[in-house]
Amino acid sequence: MNEIDLLFISAHPDDTELSCGGTIVRAVKSGLRVGLLDLTRGEMGTRGTPAIRKREAQASARILGASFREQLDFHDGALLTGREQELELIDIIRFTRPKLVFTPFPDDRHPDHTRAGRLVTESAFYAGLKSFKTNRPEHRPQTAIYYLQNYQRPLSFVVDVTDFWKTKMRAIAAFKSQFHDPKSKEPQTFIARPEFIEMIEARGRHFGELIGARYGEAFVTKQPPRVDDVIGAYRGREV
Repeated sequence: MNEIDLLFISAHPDDTELSCGGTIVRAVKSGLRVGLLDLTRGEMGTRGTPAIRKREAQASARILGASFREQLDFHDGALLTGREQELELIDIIRFTRPKLVFTPFPDDRHPDHTRAGRLVTESAFYAGLKSFKTNRPEHRPQTAIYYLQNYQRPLSFVVDVTDFWKTKMRAIAAFKSQFHDPKSKEPQTFIARPEFIEMIEARGRHFGELIGARYGEAFVTKQPPRVDDVIGAYRGREV
């Protein structure tokens, strides 16, 4: 790991790609340094194995252009959120010193997503406390930005990822064990249905339409982002 601009933290391998893949590629192409962190090995998944999923995650990270991808072991299916896990995250945040952290919205269909969002938010805050002593100096990201998975929320902003959509979908396809494969003999799951990838495509088109783009990815923040160019923010969305 090394110092970065943006840190994307997910509960499971492939969570980040589904919701933020285009945003990651856009950031990398603009010269920002991006790191990925999976809090679990995905060991409770119906399809694939932790070893397979780790190889797929690394392949996906290369497609996205991430500076690094690390995997922790906070227990899939019952993601741990105690002091030990906070300290591990605080150490990573202080070491990588991201300007922004992205994580799941802390209220989602999958309890691990909910726990991850809460754990990351709280750890990012504690990482900025000077009196919270560790082996590294304090650092607090500017904010935690939440990406959406199953449940939809009132949106704070949408990123135009039109030019990066194909790369995002290639990164998702790297997780061959998890998504639809007509040749697979493994059990059918919610995300392994062909309709699931169609939904990802449709959601990207929907979010894009909201900002006058072909594809978009949507995010939620507890505080609204600053906008310096009001006219530019709405360009292409004439009433």
